[in-house]
This record gives sequence, structure tokens and C-alpha cells, in this order.
Amino acid sequence: MSATPIISRATANFVTLRSVSCQLILDCRGDFPALLYWGKPLSENTTPEMLALLATRQEAPCCSANETPIGLTPSDSSGFLGHSGLQVHREGGAWTTYPTICSISQDTPQNVLIESRDKVNELLLTHSLFLDPESGILVANTKIRNTGDTPLTLNWCAAPTLMVPSHLEQIMAFEGRWANEFQMRTIDRFTGSYTRENRCGRTSHDSFPGLVIKGSSTNERQGEAYAFHLGWSGNHRLQSEILADGRGYVQMGELLMPGEIILGAEESYQSPDLYAGFSASGLSRLSQQFHQYVRGNIITPQAKQKPRPIHYNTWEAVYFDHNNEKLFELAERAASIGAERFVLDDGWFRGRRNDKAGLGDWYVDESVYPEGLNPLINKVESLGMSFGLWVEPEMVNPDSDLYRAHPDWVLGASPAPQILARNQLVLNIAREDVQNYLYERLDSLLSTHSIAYLKWDMNRELHQQADHTGQAAAHRQTLALYQLLARLRRAHPEVEIESCASGGGRADFGILQHTDRVWTSDSNDALDRLNIQHGFSMFFPAEVMGSHVGPFDCHITGRKINMAARSGVALFGHMGLEVNLLELSDDERTELQSAIALHKQFRSLIHSGHLQRLESPDYAISSGIVSPDKSCALFSYALTRCHSSHLPKRLQFQGLDPNTIYQLDCIWPSKASSSTESILDSAKACLVSGAALMEHGMQMPLILPETLLLFSLTRHS
Repeated sequence: MSATPIISRATANFVTLRSVSCQLILDCRGDFPALLYWGKPLSENTTPEMLALLATRQEAPCCSANETPIGLTPSDSSGFLGHSGLQVHREGGAWTTYPTICSISQDTPQNVLIESRDKVNELLLTHSLFLDPESGILVANTKIRNTGDTPLTLNWCAAPTLMVPSHLEQIMAFEGRWANEFQMRTIDRFTGSYTRENRCGRTSHDSFPGLVIKGSSTNERQGEAYAFHLGWSGNHRLQSEILADGRGYVQMGELLMPGEIILGAEESYQSPDLYAGFSASGLSRLSQQFHQYVRGNIITPQAKQKPRPIHYNTWEAVYFDHNNEKLFELAERAASIGAERFVLDDGWFRGRRNDKAGLGDWYVDESVYPEGLNPLINKVESLGMSFGLWVEPEMVNPDSDLYRAHPDWVLGASPAPQILARNQLVLNIAREDVQNYLYERLDSLLSTHSIAYLKWDMNRELHQQADHTGQAAAHRQTLALYQLLARLRRAHPEVEIESCASGGGRADFGILQHTDRVWTSDSNDALDRLNIQHGFSMFFPAEVMGSHVGPFDCHITGRKINMAARSGVALFGHMGLEVNLLELSDDERTELQSAIALHKQFRSLIHSGHLQRLESPDYAISSGIVSPDKSCALFSYALTRCHSSHLPKRLQFQGLDPNTIYQLDCIWPSKASSSTESILDSAKACLVSGAALMEHGMQMPLILPETLLLFSLTRHS
């Protein structure tokens, strides 16, 4: 952040940040900065002094005479009885820190840098806040510097703590497991603390670092809501608390292990960035703001310059049984139905005939590929596709040449025995020799082959997060990952990278700064994917959401779902395929080819439009994408199970221009039908107003469960 003008400490009673959609005001009259207001833009004649007056609180019985404000970094020393935003000590002492504001720097209406100093305990605390002018997303972090001569042990340094209005009664949290990520759960706020902690060493499947605070009447299209996301790919802690005095706040930060951060003289630690948004118009509007921010500030220009290619991934078709004859045939089939990238998954490197050996030995297996990978790559490129490759650099199998040569390169927790997961151990990539080895191997692969894409996997959690000296290592491991990815991107800026961690175990804005795509889940079951993608869309736009057509017989759930439904679900993300194309019937192949063509037709809309999640009954999931100028839209309606009434409810579209006449067409599946004459027979080039679609809605047909319908809307000229 560039912030050169220094505002006088004596006159900077309040700091205001503004965007198109919201306004944020900090109260700096006291010793430390605190959030006074965050919400809709206020009228020009509304002053911070008015708000401060209206927020006047009084002494309550059996309480402190002067109620402690909830500062951006609340401290125990101030009398704050919630969770402190900073926990430090010097060999057990100097823990009662009390940094007070010493300077405020602001050079635009969107950013501010506030420095606070504790001269007695010798530390400098800096709060950096930026309110994106277009999206309205707040990006904030906290930095601490040791200004003393003795080591300062840091146990906790949260990103700025933000007050949240107590009239919003609900928390929407995110939980899940492998193959069932991003499940949204709503609970009522209560006096006390809702806390989630993640110690997986990665973002995790079960505790995505995001929260939404909303009113009980808030839904997708109306009501107030605040959303928070910590952009960090390691351990984290998040908390929403309502104090006994009725005030509430949200606090997020990196969860640190004992002794993990010890700052020497003039050394610093900066918290991960907290991304936060406010909407007065429902949850879909909140998601649109996050998507706008990601598109404008995180996705690289290279990734935005071209359409996201349709992937074909070999995993479900070959597993570890690699041979060029079969792969050549798969490539021909993939190209013939419209795939644009061919991704060779696990099993191409030395000794990798199953998942028990070979990880770490990143050399092409000559016994499987005697002429190397170039014959396959040449074949793929001759068919008009680019080539991608699966790697898992952070892991090593004990049965590998690398581990036999360097058993000290792995994380562990001596004297406890090593814990295997997926037959793997975790390399200590913060070691310079490990980092250099991995960079050399990946750089060599990318330099000697025409590889356009890396599917970067991470198939286990960090159960024992210590290095060979016994020091906690998760923090350094996460930073080393970022460093390794950054080195590769500098050397090979044209190569795209996917973040995969047994599916969606590493999906956050931190990893997205270094990658181009997220593998949302290992489950390609279309019904599971509807809910997974629904939750994922709260913070992430469709173009970074890996979404593939899986096999008819889903290998994780055992469900058998028709091609039309599987294709329709995958169509709304960064589309790909993970089916054995050699086993498809002619009808399945034709239907899949049609779905790919349909995705390409609407790809620019899906990857740039405004998401509209629709309020749906519990037997259906519906959403849409509307172009920014509202001239066209694509909506999906998925019936997941039977409904209790004779006919399902109407579908009420959202986000359209009420005054525009749209041409409405049911475009998927290609042979959509119902048991009797229905809207499917009528929704063919019919003309309806946006107002009618949104306020009146459209009666849904009587269709079989596990059916997905797509409707296109085009402004009628």
C-alpha cells in the first residue's frame, strides 16, 4: 500500500474509507483504532461525530466505569474481556502490551495505514486497511515489529478485529470432509464464542476459513450480511463472539504452534490478509462483490487473456495403467468431442505403478515411456490440444530413491514414530536443499517439454508439523510453498497451475495468488457437486472452479447419474471431463459433445457474469449467471429428489432487467421432456419480461429426480 501523507495525530479523530457500495469509518480518538461504522454509504451531511454520539454507551452494573472499545487489535491490558488480538511475551514477561496510535497515513479515500507503538514493551503495531473502490471488498492485515533487543515470542497476531452489528442473528459457517467440501451450515449467534481452528497444515476440507454474519431474514436476494475470508493456506483460527455486554466481533488469523514465531531485533510478522465484504441486498450480491475482487485483483492477466480450456483428465480412464496406445486413443476421442487440454494424471514418473512408491522421483519412467513424454505431447498438440501434467511435489513415498537418499528431508515429530497417510510423508520444503531440488526437477520438466498446465496436488494433511530440529514448521512450510510456486511462475509465466489437495483441501485467496484454478472436490458425483459448488461460489467465481463430468458409475458414492445431468452440473465452472471416453456409448458421446459445445457457447458469460443463487425448495438447487449489462443470462434448475406436491414450485429468476423483454429457451437437455405437456413444450423462443420472470416466476415441469434443466435468456431486439 502506498500511503505517504501523514495525518496529524491530534486532528485524526476519525478515518473514513469509501467504495461504490459501502463506507467504513474508524474511530481513532482513543489510544487505539476501532471500527465505528461499516455499511451502506451515508449521506454527505452525516458526520462521524454523529455516529459516535449515537453509539454512546453507559456504565452497567458490576462493570468497568469505562467500557473498553473493541479495537482493531483488542488487548488484555485495555480491559478487553474477549479474545485478545495480540499475544506476545519475552520469556514469560512483557505480555501486557498496550500499543497506542503514533501515526495515521492516508493517501486515497480507500486506504489507511495506522501505526501504534508500545515503548515500554518495545513493539510497533501496524494496521493496513484497503477498501477496493469497485467491489467494496475490504483487505486488511496486522503487522508487528520487535523494536527491542531481546527475542519476542509471538503466540497470536490476528488480522484486524472487526465489530459486527448484534442485530444480525445468524452465523453461516463452512464445514465438510473429503469429497464433500464447502457445506454451509447456519446457526444462531449466541452470547459467547463460536470458534473454529484448523491444524491440518493446509486450508483443510473440514474448516474453510470463511464466515458470513447475516440477519435471520437475509436470503440470496435481500437483507444485510457481512462475509469474512482469511487468505491463508495453512493453519488458521476464526472466531465470532458476542460479549456479555452485547457487542459482537469477528476475528481471524493464523493459528501458530508453540515457539513457531520468535522475532529477533527489528524482525516483523504480518498476519494473512483478511478479505471482508458487506451487502445490503442479500447473499448473491455479497458473492458478486468477492467475484469482482478476485477477477480484478487476483486472477492473472495471462489467465484472463484467453478462454479457459476444456480439460480432459486421464485419471478415471487409466489410473496407473499407462501406455501410449491407450493414451493416444483417449487423446483422439477427447479432441473429437471438443476437449482443448489433455492432462496426464498420476503414474507417469519412475516407480509409480501404484500409490505406494515413486513420489519424489520426478523423472519420466523410461519403462513406461521409453521415448519420454514427447511422443504423447506431440500427439496431443497435433490434435489441437495443449498438454497438462499431474505432480505432487510436497510429498514423498518412503519407497522412493529420494527418501532413501534423504530421510532427513521430511517433517516429523521425533521421538514419535512417523505417521503415514496415503503412503506418504511430507517434505520439509522450507529447507533450501529441498526447495532447490523440487524447483530443479519441475523447472527441468517444464523446460524440456511443452507443458501448458500443472495439476499440483497435495494428498495428505500435515499430522506432524515439525522439522528435523524439532521446531514447529507449518508457518514456514506455507510460505515456502508460496515461494516455490512464485519461482516457477517467474520462470514459466505461460504455465497455468491448479491448486488441488485431495480435492478442495487448499482453496483460499492466498493460494489463488499463485495459481489459476482450484480443484473443487475429488467427488465428481453430480448431486454432491451441486452442493459443493453452491458453497464454493460464496467466495470464488466460476472460472477458477474446476468442474468435471465424471463417470456414469461414480467411484466415490456409487451413484449412477445420467450424462445430461453430469454435463449440466459441470458446465457452470471451468469445465472438464474425467470419464473413460473409450467406454461411452454413441448416445453418451453425442450428448457430452453437445454439452461441451454449449459450454463454449456460453463460456464468456459463465466466466464473467454475475452469479445469482436462487431461493429453492429443499428438493432442488437453482442458480444463474447474468451478464453485467443484463442482456443475456443462463439459469439452471436441478431436481435432486421427489417433491411432496403434485407439481414442483415456480422458479423465480433474479438479477434481470425488469423492463427488458427476453427470449426464453430451454436449451438443455437436448431432449428435455415431461410425462405430460408442460412448460418444456412452451419455453421455445417465447418472449417474457424480466419483471414477469422475477416477480411471477415460471412453473417448473414434472420431471424425474436427477434431472437438470438449463434456460437461456436473450434480450429481444
